[in-house]
Amino acid sequence: MTITDFSNHHVHCKISAVIFDLDGTILDTEVATRSVLKDFLASYGKVLITDKEHARVGKTQKESAIAIVQNYELPLTPDQFIAEIIPIYRAKWKDAKALPGANRLLQHLHKHQIPIALASNSVQEYIDAKISYQKGWKDLFYVILGSDEVTSGKPSPDLIGVQAAKAAGMEVVVVPSQYEADAVALADSALSSLADFLPEFWGLPSFEVSNLMINGLNDALPVNPICLEGKLVDALLTEV
Repeated sequence: MTITDFSNHHVHCKISAVIFDLDGTILDTEVATRSVLKDFLASYGKVLITDKEHARVGKTQKESAIAIVQNYELPLTPDQFIAEIIPIYRAKWKDAKALPGANRLLQHLHKHQIPIALASNSVQEYIDAKISYQKGWKDLFYVILGSDEVTSGKPSPDLIGVQAAKAAGMEVVVVPSQYEADAVALADSALSSLADFLPEFWGLPSFEVSNLMINGLNDALPVNPICLEGKLVDALLTEV
């Protein structure tokens, strides 16, 4: 989950372009689809093993399918697994929300004519489907590249993972999950969300004051409710 630019020094160099990852960086597909694999495996009498799933972060679709079929000993080929589970994922993509700060940053860079690209381990068809639910996104990107259009997925340089970006002399900003400590160690900067991104630190035009005060507030925090279930005893929620 990276934002990558082509400069070599903060502030002093002109930024040539910015490359965004999709899932978990600008689009929260993880929350929208988090129960899909668990429910799918349950239909085959299997239980999701969280540690095994962390190892699949950054893998291409085919690589992930092979690993899942092998790890859970599913009575399917990788292609059959993909054919069965993808329609379930696709039905959930419409519920994915832009992550905090994503819309503001994308629109800001586009407004200032900074070329932005999208590079994802998803195949092109799925990228198009995911971003089709985000108003105006498709027109913002100068280039959109999927894993089916390159020879190798991340961390190979074809799709610009953190390792590849650093090897190419690029600056890298990550919005990491708790399972991506390696990415944090390699990156130039790690943020809790894109709402914390400061364009001027990277030699990019600053956000306008009105943009910060209005769009920044609207785009700063997720609004998903927290749901609790438990027993009410003497006006106190217990046994949550």
